Order: sequence, then C-alpha cells, then structure tokens
Amino acid sequence: MAAAEENSSLFLIFILTMIALPLVPYTITRLCHAATKKAKTIHCRCSGCHRSGKYRKSIYKKISNFSTWSNLTILLLWIVVIFLIYYIKLSSREVQVFEPYSILGLEPGASESEIKKSYRRLSIQYHPDKNPDPEAHTYFVESISKAYQALTDPISRENYEKYGHPDGRQGFQMGIALPKFLLNMDGASGGIMLLGIVGLCILFPLMIAVIYLSRSSKYTGNYVMHQTLSTYYYFMKPSLAPSKVMDVFIKAAEYMEMPVRRSDDEPLQKLFVAVRSELNLDLKNIRTEQAKFWKQHPSLVKIALLPRSPNGFGWLRPAIGVVELSQSIIQAVPLSARKAGGGNSEGIAPFLQLPHFTEATVKKIARKKIRAFQELCDMSEVERATLLTQVAGLSEEEARDVELVLEMIPTVEVDIKCETEGEEGIQEGDVVTMYAWVSLQRRSGLTAALPHAPFYPFHREENFWLLLADTASNEVWLSQKISFMDEATAITAASKAIQDTQEALGASPKEIGIAVREAVDRVKKGSRLVMGKFQAPSEGNHNLTSFCLCDAWIGCDSKTSFKLKVLKRSRAGTRTYVPEEGPVAEDGIEEEEEEEEEEYDDYESEYSEDEEEEKKGKGKVANGAAHQRASSDIDSGSDD
Repeated sequence: MAAAEENSSLFLIFILTMIALPLVPYTITRLCHAATKKAKTIHCRCSGCHRSGKYRKSIYKKISNFSTWSNLTILLLWIVVIFLIYYIKLSSREVQVFEPYSILGLEPGASESEIKKSYRRLSIQYHPDKNPDPEAHTYFVESISKAYQALTDPISRENYEKYGHPDGRQGFQMGIALPKFLLNMDGASGGIMLLGIVGLCILFPLMIAVIYLSRSSKYTGNYVMHQTLSTYYYFMKPSLAPSKVMDVFIKAAEYMEMPVRRSDDEPLQKLFVAVRSELNLDLKNIRTEQAKFWKQHPSLVKIALLPRSPNGFGWLRPAIGVVELSQSIIQAVPLSARKAGGGNSEGIAPFLQLPHFTEATVKKIARKKIRAFQELCDMSEVERATLLTQVAGLSEEEARDVELVLEMIPTVEVDIKCETEGEEGIQEGDVVTMYAWVSLQRRSGLTAALPHAPFYPFHREENFWLLLADTASNEVWLSQKISFMDEATAITAASKAIQDTQEALGASPKEIGIAVREAVDRVKKGSRLVMGKFQAPSEGNHNLTSFCLCDAWIGCDSKTSFKLKVLKRSRAGTRTYVPEEGPVAEDGIEEEEEEEEEEYDDYESEYSEDEEEEKKGKGKVANGAAHQRASSDIDSGSDD
C-alpha cells in the first residue's frame, strides 16, 4: 500500500516536471521581452487620433491585451503547477532519519544506565497511562519505545552503529511514476487503459501534426497562401497604377474563400454605395458589378520587385503603385485626389491627409498661391496659423491639430554611393556594392514615430522602401525595406556591416573602430545604413534614380538622380554575382485567350515616364502571350 502511494506521488512529480520544463523558460522569455519592450507614446496627438481610441490605455484595453490565448494558457499552467506542488507536499511523507540517541535526549555512546534512566523519564511524560493525548501515545510507541529497544538490544545496537539503522543494511528502493489506479488494474481493464494512454499520448498528437502540416502546406513561410502569390505574380503588369493595384490585391485566395454571411448584406450594401464612384464600374450592368463586389473581399511590393526583365530585375512602376495605394489607404484619401493639377504632381492628396482639411479648404488656401504641399510646410508657424484661421476658416484648435500633424511628417534625405570593393572604378561584370545612408528628420525632433492615421483601425508603423532603379527601362536594380522604429537593431546592423567591409579592405583595428563609431553616431542621429550588391551592367553611363518611398505618408517621398559610370573590362579574371532566385515559371501554362483591358480614368503616378504609352495602351487588346506564374515554392512575403 505504501509503495502504491509512493508511486502515485512519483507520477505527480513526473507530470509536474513535464509541465515545468517548457513553462519556466518560456515564461522567463516572455517576461524579459515585456520588460525590454518600450511603450510607444510616439503617436500623433491631434484630436482626430485621440478620438479614434487606438492609443487610449483604458482598463478594458489593458485587460484585452493581457487576456490573449497564450497569456491565459500560461496562467492556467502555472495554476496547475502550484496545485501539484501543494498536493505533492501534502501527500508525500517526509523521510526522517532514525536517531535513537536524539529521541532519548542522549549523547552518542551513552551507557546503558543512562539509557534506562532517560527512558523512564520520557515514559512518565508520554506513556498512555500518564498522558491521554493520542499524539503522545503515537510518539511513545513509534519513537521512544523503538529507540529504547534499538539501544538496549545488542544486535539492534550493533546494526545501528554499523549501518545507521537497527534493522541492519537497507536496500535501494525504486518506484514507478504511474498513478495508483493503473498499478491496481489487471486483465482486460489494464489492456484497455494502456491502449487509451497510447492513443492519447501518441496517436492524438500525431493526428494533430498531420492536420497542421496538411493545412500549412498551402502557406509560405510568411503565412501567405501559395495560390495568392501565384495570382499576384500572374496579374502584375510592368506598368500598374494604384487603382489597378487594388484589382490585383483583391484577388488574394484568402479573401476569395471568405464566405459572405447574411448579416454582412446590409454593411456591404452601404460600403458598395459609398465607394462605387471610386470603382470605375459599368453603370449599365450595376447588378453584375455589385455581385462581383460581394465576392471580392479585400502584400505586394516584393511581388512587383521579383526578377522579370531579361537582366533579372523587377519592375519599378508597379512597386511605386503599391506604395502609393498603401499611402492612400492609411491616410483615407481617395485615389482620385492624387490626380495632378494646379502645378502639383500629387494633386490635393497631401493636403487631405491633414486633419480638418477638405477640398474646399484646399481651394481657399490656393487663392493665396499655396498650391504645393511643401509650400505649406515651409511657412513659419505664425504665418501658417494666420493662413489656416483667417483664410481657410479653421478654428484655433483645428489649426493646432494641423500643426501637430505637420510636426510628425518626416523629411527624408538619401546619400548614396556605389563602388567595387577594393578596386578603382567600376568595370563590366564587377560586383558593385551600394552604400546608402537614409536620414530622417521631423520638426518634433523624433526619429521613430507612428503616423497620423485616425481612420486606420490598427496601430500602424511607418516603413520606407529604398529603390535603386533605371526609370528609362522600368527596372529596379536594388530594393530594401527600412524601419526607423528600432534604433538598437539598426546600430547592430550598421556596426556589423561597416566592420565586415573595413576588414575586407584590410583596415587596421583602429581604423575599423573609428568607422564603426561614426556609423553608430549617424544611426543615433536618425540615419539608417542600407547596403546591397548588384552586378555591373555593360559599359557606359547609366542614369539611375534612388526612390525612398514612405508607405504611410503622402508627399514625403524622396527622389535622387545620379550617374553610374561603367568602364570596359580591363582587369584580369571574371566576377560573378548570383542574385536571389526569383520564382520559376510553371510548366504547362497554356497561352491565355485575348481579353480586353478595362479602361481607367485614373491619374498617372508622378514617377511614371511613359504617359503616352499608357494613354495609347488604354482600351487595346492584350496580346495572347504566355504568362508566367509563381511556383508553389515561393517563400517570400508580400507587403502593402
């Protein structure tokens, strides 16, 4: 019976160990992450963002942030651990070493007369005839009498002095970490229970793993469906305006598979009425168009930048179109507002991202010759306040909101350099390294900040895309995503990049240290280092342009032109550079039948240089060329 109880305790200890082994380090990791995570109080402070409620730290929101499935699971497991520890402590008997001399209150080696004298004294105190307390009776029988017998019996005393126990040498005991009811089972019941344990502990996890793998096989490493990437790759065109990007975006397999519930009919109808002016619909077949809208429930820059051209470069205009669409979505500005006019290449869209600004407000300030957004930003604070209150008709509080947003809008500068490491000049076939320092400044003095986006329902960090492109050929030679939110990561990356570069050039440790310190200082002042490699093209002067595009703000993009001079090959040896592999075209894709492209009364992006070709291309019949699809093993994410 005692062995069964001991085995039952061992089983609980085994379960406790299995739970604690992953739980303790995971909890420590989560706590360390929470302790080092900085609270982001760098959001916009205008009244519109405040009313949106995204940044309010209410008790309900704190509880909601805490009560995630992972946190609740951790809390539940810790409750189970505490309960197991408490139950094991109650059910387990403490193993006490038998010390007869200590029980009788004697020193080791006491004489027999001293032993008897001490026994008589304790008997008067604990004997059942003298003391009716049950605990005294138990102590007298199990401890005092046993100790007296061990010291007065010659054999017991010899065993105690030799082996530490009156019964002689004690054997080694082992237990089985199984619950008590399993040890008491026999026959068919035990077999059935064994099969149940095998099924629960082996077959059930195996079944879960098979289901998970079968479902996850449809997704890439970034949790985007393979079918979605193939569709995006297929429908991406060399020149794509932002409104057409949305037509590609809504073809994602994730959205197409969403069922339309009956409860969604009314809100979908309201949404359709609100946005149909922006959808370029065929009003003659409004019911058909509405049915399409019902089915098309609404990351894409990387798809545009996948190698497409004979030189292995991606397309420029689709990438710019994706970023511009992202800007319009985050700022809740219609695409039609970006149509160029009045000497402004971006239209009135930059103005409409400001709080309390409408088309009427823009027309009012245009009377004062303020037609470009940058002109409004370059005004002094006093002049701008006078313009907004006296001309635009805004109140002082509304003008203050505009000022707060203007303080958050970033100004970006790019310092770019291309060279062949360890060589003078760039020759054909060289592996060219691009060094670009992207510097960001705000009037508020912040480097990392969340954009003004009162109508965007979630927290949204601003990201930048640096594109090194040849606008004439519509090719992007290099692309890199940049974030200014994490300074520590940027310092680490810049230090390592500069150190590796200097070591490759054979610089001394002192020179390396100076270069790393300079890089760290630049990062702390609001700059980010971007490095990339590409293979030098044929001999000649190449007019390149670097685009630094923000996906959250309208009107703060940077565009820098420079020339890349490539010399004729004269150095011995050859240089090869293998770019990252793009998607492979699937075999067996039949040529598509001719289909008409829809006409779009859309604006041209300010970076588009083929306006005439776009105008001629509207309404033409697309050739039945063989289209490439992305293979199912594309493992790259897609960004808005």
